[in-house]
Amino acid sequence: MLNNKQIAKVLAILAEKYPLEGECFLNYSQPYELLFATILSAQCTDIRVNQVTAVLFAKYPSLQAFAAADYDEFCEDIRSTGFFRMKAKHIIESANILLTEHNGEVPSNIDILTNLPGVGRKTANVVRGHIFEIPSIVVDTHVKRVSFRLGVTSQQKSPEKAEQELMQRLPKKNWIDYNQQIILHGRAVCTSQKPKCGVCPFSALCENKVVQ
Repeated sequence: MLNNKQIAKVLAILAEKYPLEGECFLNYSQPYELLFATILSAQCTDIRVNQVTAVLFAKYPSLQAFAAADYDEFCEDIRSTGFFRMKAKHIIESANILLTEHNGEVPSNIDILTNLPGVGRKTANVVRGHIFEIPSIVVDTHVKRVSFRLGVTSQQKSPEKAEQELMQRLPKKNWIDYNQQIILHGRAVCTSQKPKCGVCPFSALCENKVVQ
């Protein structure tokens, strides 16, 4: 595993290669829209989700509209995101819960968020980080894979344990940007099947680089 000095170097390289200020890959204008878009993003690309929500958010312009949506019709609206039946159920149920139990507001508390249908820690932390600017670690497939390959974490399989490990090893001020930067690096360079180790800026640090 990388030591603190090496992790600081990783963070510096990420900041140089992928400069950003907490930008989100999912398009939204209301907090509940980000919540629903993140639910839709499970096993689906952000590009596809943004294509779907461009139409969806126009068709359902309020939380009340989502809560009153016809289930079968909504399934068709989001079919292309995959697992659409369960996602439709979770989104419609969550909209109703937000209206009846939270005055139409998206809560910031992670325990309350994860009690909403279809909301796990990943989704909750996306909302907490981007809506409330609460430092949060979001462990998706890219973050889990790249963090393990680099040696920032020792966890290859458990997102929950990887999240806890990253929270312990990374400065809190870097948490939100790290999520986004590692995802960008995982998409562009440290891909799942054929990582481009020969052009990777972390090649000298990486503990699991592929010999090419």
